[in-house]
Amino acid sequence: MLRYTFGLWAFLSSICMLWAQTATAADTGRLTGTVLNATTKRPVEFATVTLLSPGSTTPITGATCDDKGAFVLDKLAAGDYKLTVSFVGFATKTVEKVTVGTTTVSLGQLLLAPSTQQLGEVQVVGQKELVETRADRIVYNAEKDISNAGATAAEMLRKVPLLTVDADGNVELRGSTSVRVLINGKPSSILASSVADALRRLPADKVKSVEVITSPSAKYDAEGTGGVINIILKKNDLTGVTGSVNLSAGTRNSNFNSSLSIRQGKLGINPELGSYAHYNPNRGSVDRTDFLGEGQTARLLQQREGRNSGGGIYGRLGFDYDLTEKDAFNVGIYTDLYHSTGTQTIRSSYVAPQTVDQFTREIRRPWGPNWWPELNLNGGYTHTFKPKQELSLLALQSRSANTSAYNLDQTRPETGLDYLETSRNKRRSRETTLQLDYSQPLDSTNLLELGAKTILRNEQSDYRIEADSLDGRGLVFVPARSNEFRYDQNVFAAYGTYGFSLPQNYSIKAGARVEHTRVNGDFLSSSTTVRQRYTNLVPTLTISRDFGKEKEQKIKLSYARRLQRPSIYMLNPYLDISNRRVASSGNPNLTAELTDAYELGYSTTVKKTTLNISGYWRQTNNAFQPFASNVPASQLIPGDTSNATIFYTRPQNVARRATYGLNLYGSTKLTDKWTLNGSVNGYYLSVKSAALGIGNQGWIYNGNLTSAWTFEHGLSAQAAVYVNSPRVFLQGRTNGNVWHTLSVKKELFEKKGSLSLAVENPFARTIRYAATLEQEGVFVSQDVNYGYNRAVRLSFNWQFGKMDSAPAKNRKTIQNDDLQGGKG
Repeated sequence: MLRYTFGLWAFLSSICMLWAQTATAADTGRLTGTVLNATTKRPVEFATVTLLSPGSTTPITGATCDDKGAFVLDKLAAGDYKLTVSFVGFATKTVEKVTVGTTTVSLGQLLLAPSTQQLGEVQVVGQKELVETRADRIVYNAEKDISNAGATAAEMLRKVPLLTVDADGNVELRGSTSVRVLINGKPSSILASSVADALRRLPADKVKSVEVITSPSAKYDAEGTGGVINIILKKNDLTGVTGSVNLSAGTRNSNFNSSLSIRQGKLGINPELGSYAHYNPNRGSVDRTDFLGEGQTARLLQQREGRNSGGGIYGRLGFDYDLTEKDAFNVGIYTDLYHSTGTQTIRSSYVAPQTVDQFTREIRRPWGPNWWPELNLNGGYTHTFKPKQELSLLALQSRSANTSAYNLDQTRPETGLDYLETSRNKRRSRETTLQLDYSQPLDSTNLLELGAKTILRNEQSDYRIEADSLDGRGLVFVPARSNEFRYDQNVFAAYGTYGFSLPQNYSIKAGARVEHTRVNGDFLSSSTTVRQRYTNLVPTLTISRDFGKEKEQKIKLSYARRLQRPSIYMLNPYLDISNRRVASSGNPNLTAELTDAYELGYSTTVKKTTLNISGYWRQTNNAFQPFASNVPASQLIPGDTSNATIFYTRPQNVARRATYGLNLYGSTKLTDKWTLNGSVNGYYLSVKSAALGIGNQGWIYNGNLTSAWTFEHGLSAQAAVYVNSPRVFLQGRTNGNVWHTLSVKKELFEKKGSLSLAVENPFARTIRYAATLEQEGVFVSQDVNYGYNRAVRLSFNWQFGKMDSAPAKNRKTIQNDDLQGGKG
């Protein structure tokens, strides 16, 4: 398999190189020039050069400057034109008259004046709004939100338009849990196995922005029916030596981070070291009534309470080097070591005709055996033929290990201690990724992108349960509840996109992606195997138009087909029955679900106000949904004679899911020092199962409102409220909830440092999360969790060093965004 894969990559690379060398066009009139920083005289890479007709605002053609600030506009008709040069953080430069003939005309050096503000020794360029709207995404600039100081990424994502995060840290985009989460475009094995855990461990202080991509192009992995969330970490690519220190202490989590950036000439080095900790009490309950027929019922009441805590250290080291003016190379290593511990007490009472079952279980997860080490190695090479024409080769090797364990004691009112149990799970994960991307501008407005990708995944797990019924035999291995498996998933993909412009400011981007998936799974404990082979064609299309006097309005129509593969955790038939009255397992017969997504959007900016409105429709015909039912205990536990029933949940491909929604986002500056922004997302969800003869539907909404103030002497403040309505799913619904945050920030040391204080949910100690499930005539169940979400955090930030203004070189990384989250 590896020999075939590497041979294919070598062939594709050769084809792209040959095409790049032969893809040339005859020149007529040409304009050349070099764009420099007026202050430092350094090149302004990626500056945008636009050619217009005199007296018109409609572009004729354009180009992007290379790493030397050079640009070329070719295939030009003779005549007089107007030329503009622009880049973020610089004042736009306009050359009112440029005359083009039949030969090359050189404009020489064009100087752009920086629009910068000095913050002590560290220079910050430009200012961004808290939320930006773009053609295919909404960008939340996390570094502009002062309430993020000392928070976790899970807490931060609750503030992002279109997203919701539940009590367990699971993320939804417009009501869909099938969301791909990227971090800096780089995959993480821990992220793949538990998105919720990874987000709780990632400090929000390290996040620069979050991109919510509702209409991913074919360039993205096809996985994620709801869309893509790309978390971009802070990175310093400016020339010089600089660093930062962040320290946060709070009642729910604390973290420390230190980073350094060294960039001299062609070499850049970025070391980073940090640690984090979290500590959370929890409590909840289960109240279930079973209808047994003939007017008889049984009732299960459970109360649970506990405390979880964890922490770890992480380190990152990155190198990038410009081999030549057109060739760039980068390599990085990341490691993370996480430990956790926790306790939980479950008090259970099950009362049925002729049956009373009462017990208390104490579950302890010790600090030592529960740990998660991770190591990622990645590298990339990019060759730039000319602006926008690039060939990149990327590789990633990711390894992680997961060891978890618990000890359980069970007591009964009539007998005292009557049962002991221990568990130990050893898991290993390995992932290899190869990616090839090529972009070819056919002219100044047409761009062709081609690429291929291979992901080779291997998962191994050995899960062992030992039990002691206090009959003198001691701890005895329990094969029926133990599990050992090996799982391989290989994905081979290729894509192509073509973007072009039409008269009257229309832009079109069409694409298609083909993905072939091969799954081999061996679950040794249950003698179950999984063999799946399937190929999916994923088309995408986006049509947009800019209009208005200053082209300040945009309308967009898009279509995309997305797919969702079941993860190893959804396929694994292992039965988790540690609660004794509540059980769950995976389903090895699950198949991938396909979703067709349509969106119509409008955005505009008028003076100091930004508005974005979009309507959407998602249709999935073979959705996998968790299905809960009551089954006899003897069916799941060999030898059980209690005549009790167990609440058993298992995912199945049984549902047709349709979502029809509308979301609105707006931002305005009421004064120069007061900004108000908010978003509302409402949708109608219908989920039905013809196979099971059940369904559910209802209206759902969520929204947020944020107000930010800037005062004199470096003081700023922010207040926000977040609202989630009740939600529906196949067999029931959840309740709604409200969040509040208040924060203040004071800049120190001539704006090189800051001190922030944040308070979350000051008006309520806990937030109640309740899920009600019902199957008519069979059961009614309510599961309640209380999240201790009131928190206070004090955070300190210090930046040091001195750097010069020098735009960063475009360095690409791998984006593995194709997995359905596992335990998270």
